[in-house]
Amino acid sequence: MAQVLDIAGNDDIPEGEAVVVPGEDNETGKDIAVFHAEDGEFYALDDNCTHETASLADGWIEGDRVECPLHATEFCLRTGKVMSLPATESTFTHKVEVVDGRVLLHPGEAVSDAVRK
Repeated sequence: MAQVLDIAGNDDIPEGEAVVVPGEDNETGKDIAVFHAEDGEFYALDDNCTHETASLADGWIEGDRVECPLHATEFCLRTGKVMSLPATESTFTHKVEVVDGRVLLHPGEAVSDAVRK
């Protein structure tokens, strides 16, 4: 059975903020950023920018995008697709859902319309 992690209550992560699930705490071995977007939805991406080492969780959320804090590359929160330079490689988008007020992360399980790696 695939791993499912209970990250937090849906009110524990303010809109426009993110939390990081460390790689040692999930079966992918990679840090995963869980974002609470301005539209109220939750999204999860590999936390590392594909251009250079920077935490996407430290970036800025605007609409359905997160901007890397290092060189301002934007990634789509819904699909993981890179939306602007300097990055050219998209990132993995993990399934996340809210059930009974809890944010649940499915590490390594891709969102249906997301980039797969």
